[in-house]
This record gives sequence, structure tokens and C-alpha cells, in this order.
Amino acid sequence: MALSIRLSRGGSKKRPYYRIVVADARSPRDGKFIEKIGNYNPLLKKDDEKRVVLDADRAKHWLGVGAQPTDRVARFLDAAGVRERAARNNPKKAEPGDKAKERAEERAEKLKAAEEAQNEAVEVVAAEVEAATEEPTPEAEQVAEATSEQ
Repeated sequence: MALSIRLSRGGSKKRPYYRIVVADARSPRDGKFIEKIGNYNPLLKKDDEKRVVLDADRAKHWLGVGAQPTDRVARFLDAAGVRERAARNNPKKAEPGDKAKERAEERAEKLKAAEEAQNEAVEVVAAEVEAATEEPTPEAEQVAEATSEQ
């Protein structure tokens, strides 16, 4: 028989209250259990001592028998000093999916193309301005002659 130490929900709607129970892994969440070893009230403040009440001796006994705690109960057992919980490491957790990567690449390509087009336009305008300043117009020559005569 596979045993698990898990939470069994009680309380009314929107007012959860959990019992920490040892149960057969095949039984339903709020169904039949073997022994109640504590309780958890998530509505209390995190620093409240009655938020998690756990019978450490019974928890050690059931862990010795082979009961497997769920993730949340393993956190409680770690906080109580009954069982050390291994830290999880998932480096791919924050990595975007394939479609998001494709969209980001497309956006980068469009941005790069727009920047290149803008740079080309600036170069063309700069070349036109440079060409215009190199060849003085007849009006500019007349103005230059008038200013030099005075």
C-alpha cells in the first residue's frame, strides 16, 4: 500500500482549512485517511504559530514507514525540521517557448530592416545636401559677389 502525507481540504467556500493526513495514495483528496498528524490554516498570517500545527513524532514515524509527502507538506516538514527538502532547480522555467522565440526573431529582423532603411535614407539625404553645397547655384554666386564687393 502506497502511503502519502498530504493535505485534506476542509472549511467552507473561499475559507480553506486543511488537515495534514496520512492516507493511501489511491484514496480521494478529502476521502478516507489513516491518521491526522496536523493542520494548516492558510488564512492566518505567515508568522502565526497556529498557521501550521504538526505532530513531528508521528510525521517521523510515517516517513520511516515509507510515506511520501507532497510538495507542500514537504515544505512544512522542512520548516519543522523533520525532513530536509531538496531545493528544486529548473533552468528552463523562465525560457520562452518556440513560438515566442520565433516572434521575437521576426520582430528583431523587422527592426533591423527598418533601421537599415532609415540609415540608407539618411545617407541619401546627406549625399544630396553634400552635393548641393559643393555646386553653388547662380543665386548663391550672385550673393557671394555682392558681399565681396562691399
